[in-house]
Amino acid sequence: MTVRHARYLALGSALVLMGLGGCTKSTPQAAGLEPGEAERSTIGLRIAPVPLDTKGLDVALVGSGSYLVNAGGGCNDCHTAPNWAEGGDPYTGVAPKIDPTKYLSGGRQFGPITSRNLTPRGPDRLPAGLTFAEFKWMLQTGEDSKDAKRLLQVMPWPIYGKLREQDMRAIWEYLRAIPPLPDNPSPRP
Repeated sequence: MTVRHARYLALGSALVLMGLGGCTKSTPQAAGLEPGEAERSTIGLRIAPVPLDTKGLDVALVGSGSYLVNAGGGCNDCHTAPNWAEGGDPYTGVAPKIDPTKYLSGGRQFGPITSRNLTPRGPDRLPAGLTFAEFKWMLQTGEDSKDAKRLLQVMPWPIYGKLREQDMRAIWEYLRAIPPLPDNPSPRP
């Protein structure tokens, strides 16, 4: 058995032990992940700050998306307001804790701009109500899905738009797995 196959087997076994075995495409091999990405997916599943509903989703992509969103993307910084739960702000010297009742539900003010709720909408669990094609288009062009004439002025789309399509798909798949939340209209100061 090669090291690559051993990693795939280890992640597949971990997913089954975690109770995720009934999900579709539950191994990195099924998702087309390379060995390093399999490790990233495992870490992503472990660090997700909210319970995930992976039923019918590609678990390996959900894990990779969580890794991109929670370990490297900083999505929480703008799309969760406030970004830390009461008593969980790491900049005050305590362990970080994200408020799951606000996670990625938007509401952060940037002057006249309010960050968007990224949590899933509708029976298809579309992040911010966006299909993958719409999500990808927004990341690549910065065009607001609600107003094509308006560019996303705060979102760092010029950077995120350079991600591989598989990474964009992983983020989108992860956002489908998080709990749907209502828009967060009034963050605490």
